[in-house]
Amino acid sequence: MVQKSATIQDVARAARVSTATVSRALSNPDLLSDNTREAVFDAIRTTGYRVNQAARNLRMRRAGAVLVLVPNLGKPFYSQILAGLSDGFAETDYAVLISDTETRPVQDAALAGYFLDGRIDGVISLDGGLSRTALQGCKDQGVADRIVFLCEWVDGTDFPSIRIDNAAGARLAIRHLHELGHRKIAHVTGPQGNVLTATRREGMLEERARLGLPARPEWIIRGDFSLESGHEAAQRILAMADRPTAVFCAADMVAFGLISGLQGGGLRVPDDISVIGFDGIEMSEYYVPALTTIWQDRQELGRRSAARLLERLTGQGTSAAPAIDMVDVELVIRDSTAPPPS
Repeated sequence: MVQKSATIQDVARAARVSTATVSRALSNPDLLSDNTREAVFDAIRTTGYRVNQAARNLRMRRAGAVLVLVPNLGKPFYSQILAGLSDGFAETDYAVLISDTETRPVQDAALAGYFLDGRIDGVISLDGGLSRTALQGCKDQGVADRIVFLCEWVDGTDFPSIRIDNAAGARLAIRHLHELGHRKIAHVTGPQGNVLTATRREGMLEERARLGLPARPEWIIRGDFSLESGHEAAQRILAMADRPTAVFCAADMVAFGLISGLQGGGLRVPDDISVIGFDGIEMSEYYVPALTTIWQDRQELGRRSAARLLERLTGQGTSAAPAIDMVDVELVIRDSTAPPPS
């Protein structure tokens, strides 16, 4: 015989309250006295009652889900960010949906459509390449206040953004190499058109200018945050008649590819050339040589972005909350940097 599921009426009888009070305990528990609230939740545990979340969401006109847009799920950079997001939503009833925008880019009309179709309540975007048309469509439909950017952002827009100070991190990297005695410093960038690429390059050039370091055009090498681009940059450096003595890479993955290519071409890191990365992904500590890098707390970034979106979804946010919330970066010195060869 199939056991009948407990109903809200069963809970009300067990707690000796009305069904309205049970509903209030589930939706607005703070409105009840401590004794009543405790009696209701004791009855829920005793009866085994389970909330029909789908029906509840339908009544409240909410989807119970947030969408996270990730430019490339295959990159190890995102693992800790997603862990932080998971922590941030763990004590809520929101499901976290993840979409890889590299394999399935968001179409202009689709983003607002996800809201209007009742599929999602909010968006956290790690993709700074979202089109302005898609974002304007969300503004036109009155749902733009439920979008938060994380790590990347779209220049010229006013969406809340949780990020690190990328320019400050680049300045730290150049300053570290300069303090070691390097004057001939190359830079391998991220992909063209990316906001992180531009901001880290800007910080690098600012610190060079402040320190009076030369910025030869051939020492600025375009990359794309990948191992492959780092390896290709190594081939270019190996072919130079006048080589740099140090390289600042815009991402750790680029640095790994660069070190592999340089050492394959006969240069020792850091004896012949120093390399510093950016991001502080887990592999940087265990690579050989262990990578000096600019570390960012990716779990904290994920947690803060979840908190910011929840404030907006629940109406608990304040107008005083900063549009841009910066998380500190840190220079982590390991084995891949050393004074230049004499």
